[in-house]
Amino acid sequence: MQTDDLSAHTPVMQQYLRIKAEHPQHLLFYRMGDFYELFFDDARRAAKLLDITLTARGKSAGQSIPMAGVPYHAAEQYLARLVRAGVSVALCEQIGDPATSKGPVERQVVRIITPGTLTDEALLEARRDNLVAAVCRSARGHGLAWLDLSAGRFLLAEPETAADLQAELARLKPAELLVEEGLATGLAASDTATHTLPPWQFDADTASRLLCAQFGTHDLQGFGVGDLQDGLRAAGCLLQYVRDTQRSSLPHVTAIGAERHSDALQIDAATRRNLELEVSLGGDAAASVAGVLDHCGTTMGSRLLRRWLNRPLRDREVLRGRYAALEALQSSASGA
Repeated sequence: MQTDDLSAHTPVMQQYLRIKAEHPQHLLFYRMGDFYELFFDDARRAAKLLDITLTARGKSAGQSIPMAGVPYHAAEQYLARLVRAGVSVALCEQIGDPATSKGPVERQVVRIITPGTLTDEALLEARRDNLVAAVCRSARGHGLAWLDLSAGRFLLAEPETAADLQAELARLKPAELLVEEGLATGLAASDTATHTLPPWQFDADTASRLLCAQFGTHDLQGFGVGDLQDGLRAAGCLLQYVRDTQRSSLPHVTAIGAERHSDALQIDAATRRNLELEVSLGGDAAASVAGVLDHCGTTMGSRLLRRWLNRPLRDREVLRGRYAALEALQSSASGA
């Protein structure tokens, strides 16, 4: 849809087109009363993806306006379908008072919902982590960072080779991946929403400044990540992206940690698939290792179990600590 001459459109369409121009890559859910409306190309795309009716809303600039909409109270189910399809949505709400507004009610985008930044329980798969990740590279190797936004769990690593990076992404299975321009395509699974970003968004100094400001520290040595410069570059890019989409300072993201290559057994994608850790070769999650072992009483426990299964540790002391904790819980339960 051309927006060169906004004056040819009605005031409401002028407002819509201005906001849409700021979010060209997202479907714009534009709040009008009890509905989220979509117009022009967004309406055609949403009608196809959601199997909803494509209609028309009068004329603007002498042309009929394609329109589709979903009820505000039922928006979650439609958002879930779009996110599962790898589509990002910008939620544009009415922030002005219709009673006092002259012309269109003031509106603004309050949040961008992307596959990797979901926090609404209704949109999440309860027993699996929903991650957004970022990856960059240098002469030293690769930087990788990932965030579980709903839990505030923020981690990074530095896979040395392309094979190591592929193995890590196969383990993490991020719902969304930010990739530095110039890296090979096809890094993640086909159902991962992938965005290519320019190298300047992975700048080391900017990353350090952003991360220190986020955690209220002078440096990052206290988190044990100060030596992982490529990982920190990826983390800085990721933090900025999530702040931008959430329109928030993310106060619950208060720390960052590192996963070292030497701490765990490395499993490539083919071996991981053959081990049937989360899905059997026949595609049945219930028949996988996790499906058989998961008798956890909470969804948080189920997610933790899957993380442990996917990253077998080498450190015996950490393993003994886990066993001791499990024994204590069992003893407490049997004595209750």
